Amino acid sequence: MKKPWQREKHLNSLPEVHATIKVPETKNFWKKLFAFAGPGLMIAVGYMDPGNWATDIAGGAKFGYTLLSVILISNIFAMILQHLSVKLGIVAERDLAQACRDHFHPKINFVLWIFCEIAIVACDLAEVIGTAIAINLLFGIPLIWGIVITILDVFVILLLQAKGFRYLESIVGGLIFVIILCFGYEIIISKPALFPLLNGLLPQKEIVMNPSMLYIAIGILGATVMPHNLYLHSSIVQTRNYKRTEIGKREAVKFATIDSTFSLFIAFFINAAILILAAATFHTTGNRNVADIHDAYKLLTPILGTGLASIFFGIALLASGQNSTLTGTLAGQIVMEGFLNLRIKPWLRRLITRLIAVVPALIVAFFYGEKGTGELLVFSQVILSMQLGFAVVPLVIFTGDKLKMGTFANRPWLKISAWTISGIIIILNLYLLFQWF
Repeated sequence: MKKPWQREKHLNSLPEVHATIKVPETKNFWKKLFAFAGPGLMIAVGYMDPGNWATDIAGGAKFGYTLLSVILISNIFAMILQHLSVKLGIVAERDLAQACRDHFHPKINFVLWIFCEIAIVACDLAEVIGTAIAINLLFGIPLIWGIVITILDVFVILLLQAKGFRYLESIVGGLIFVIILCFGYEIIISKPALFPLLNGLLPQKEIVMNPSMLYIAIGILGATVMPHNLYLHSSIVQTRNYKRTEIGKREAVKFATIDSTFSLFIAFFINAAILILAAATFHTTGNRNVADIHDAYKLLTPILGTGLASIFFGIALLASGQNSTLTGTLAGQIVMEGFLNLRIKPWLRRLITRLIAVVPALIVAFFYGEKGTGELLVFSQVILSMQLGFAVVPLVIFTGDKLKMGTFANRPWLKISAWTISGIIIILNLYLLFQWF
């Protein structure tokens, strides 16, 4: 039965930074947009984390430009879902985890919380492995020690959080700029074929018919549309001190949506660039079994004829891993506080999540080495994709309910689009499970 919000008394989402960033009272479009810019970049980070690298490299090397269409479609899905997340946070003034706790039975909430924690650990696993691989490639530090070093990220994040949310957003934006520069250079020197590239943006039926292609496609979907990003975005849009009136909220939704959509265009460029680089460099030269970041790093220099190709690749990977670490921390805090109304010290929450991710990464690195960690990275993205439905469905339900959202409820076209996206995600994942069995 549909019902309005039954809000129990609790703190605001991320209370330490709630409504701390001033929005100027001006009609100047660009000043307003600048005030709202930031959360979109932090969300975009989740769409270019090390998990994307593994799936995009595997897809480009094995199948050329064919899976570019999957990246494009995934990004369109992401833009729509992040818009819904923005609406929930601004209009209802609660994050997705809080909204679930207010609406569902405690037992259902507990199950949703467990699934979300699994997704965050899977995401953190990708960050651990990606950062460790980057440290190994750039500095020659063994993979196992690189994994151990990632535990120190906990203290770096705490230092950044203490300086204020705007500072955190600036660090994230700076690292994204580094990644863009690195891949801009990689694309220029790899000289991809233009017409096959453009053709790859059109969906091909073989993506669904070929089980190995479908596996990587769903991995790309899982790496692109991140479950924890829906919780994160609905929270961090509330860091802006906009007027909590209907007009103020409508304006906030508009500017926050522009911010996230533009940021996801950047994420699309970076994701597509990784796959294009793999297709132009490995697929066309017959190195079609490259599915590992280590192999990609080692082959870039001899194939492209410059040592800078591998160095820029490693720098971008390190920046990607560090960025993902920052946003993963916040998502974990939001999910635990939202679902359980439980606040623990941020450093303890982060340490618990990181240790849960470090243990399997260490075991796989010790027994199976580089190849094992690469496969674990791709598999972590498939796990993420499996969790998507449990975050997407409540979001679509809440934002489409007039009793909860009033005049901000999803219009019919948006409802249909959102439910179609949810259905595609769930059906593809069920089909993948069927293929496995």
